[in-house]
Amino acid sequence: MEYCKEGSSYYNVLGVSSDSNVEEIKRAYRKLAMQWHPDRWTNTPSLLGEAKHKFQQIQEAYSVLSDSKKRTMYDAGLYDPQEEGDEGFSDFLEEMLYLMAQARKEKKHYDLEELQGMLMEMAKGFECPSMYCGVPSVIDESVLKEDSF
Repeated sequence: MEYCKEGSSYYNVLGVSSDSNVEEIKRAYRKLAMQWHPDRWTNTPSLLGEAKHKFQQIQEAYSVLSDSKKRTMYDAGLYDPQEEGDEGFSDFLEEMLYLMAQARKEKKHYDLEELQGMLMEMAKGFECPSMYCGVPSVIDESVLKEDSF
């Protein structure tokens, strides 16, 4: 699928806001898909190319915004349509965003040491990608314990 290159967000493509729920996204998709489906434009060849392009953008936007993992990555600015399938990082990011929302609701402020401890706890279950195995960890717990901050 072609990534939305015109600077238009997936939300703009579907005409919904970033806080829209899945049902609102689905309704917007259905409406636009019916409007721009290429089969409806075969009698107007001059607009058929535009219809195909818009329909493709609509499908791409819906495929990302209707999938909670892809949407989380997209909202965080980390979605890359060429690198789909990074489920582990998506789960990690969802958990981070959930914790951040909870902290915001509780109006609790964490110091750096507490945040580092939470990060280390969350990162424990993730495996090292093969291309990085054998390379010293970027986050070394012994360094985090030093008072060099």
